[in-house]
Amino acid sequence: MTESHLRVLVAKPGLDGHDRGAKVVARALRDAGMEVIYTGLHQTPEMVANAAIQEDVDVVGLSIMSGAHGHLVPEIIRILKEKGAEDIPVVLGGIIPQDDFEAMRTAGVAEILTPGTSLTDLVDKVRRLGEAKRKAE
Repeated sequence: MTESHLRVLVAKPGLDGHDRGAKVVARALRDAGMEVIYTGLHQTPEMVANAAIQEDVDVVGLSIMSGAHGHLVPEIIRILKEKGAEDIPVVLGGIIPQDDFEAMRTAGVAEILTPGTSLTDLVDKVRRLGEAKRKAE
């Protein structure tokens, strides 16, 4: 298997209107040979989960700068589980306070990537998660 087969959904849930980071991440993943589906701004948790399932992605990447991760992320993961897609790993990026890391991991987030994470590290982590999902199938 090669990374070119990996499909990643990059989503901006909630009312957060800052998408520069999400676009940089999408480009880095695409440049690394992954297929990237970018949902655009202002997605509901249901829209994100449905897009992940419809697009048959290997990883979901959520970018949240607004501080609404405490509500949005668990809801997206709940919907994925409800729809039988709990095998899709969720990566969270953006402004996530260190104090919230444990709650996000408990909710089911596989990786938390904050500002300062190198694009190389980001690509490697997404690749590892996507390949692990594929191997488990």
